[in-house]
Amino acid sequence: MLENHCDCKPNDIELVKRVKHNLPEFDKIMDLSDFFKTMGDSTRLQILMSLQEHEMCVSDLANVLDMTKSAVSHQLKVLRISKLVKSQKIGRSVYYSLDDSHIEGILKKSFEHIQEQ
Repeated sequence: MLENHCDCKPNDIELVKRVKHNLPEFDKIMDLSDFFKTMGDSTRLQILMSLQEHEMCVSDLANVLDMTKSAVSHQLKVLRISKLVKSQKIGRSVYYSLDDSHIEGILKKSFEHIQEQ
């Protein structure tokens, strides 16, 4: 197995040590990478942005996105597993909402960033 190792000397060894020390553990970086992969799908982003407005059932989301209920359900499952949305059964319907305010904040800040460009 090939491993990547730096083949150069650091310009500032103390800086390199400090930054290395402050990096999160690799498994946490992998979790964050998976989070961004999940968020990186345009359909899932549309679902999340729709849920910023109000909690919704699969039928309503399917109509907002002009998709089949099956396709929306599949994406909701991915979002649920990733803890980006949560569900609540009310009567015979299941309603989805953003998991917490962090998700809404991430969406808002990210959208503000791309609006600046």
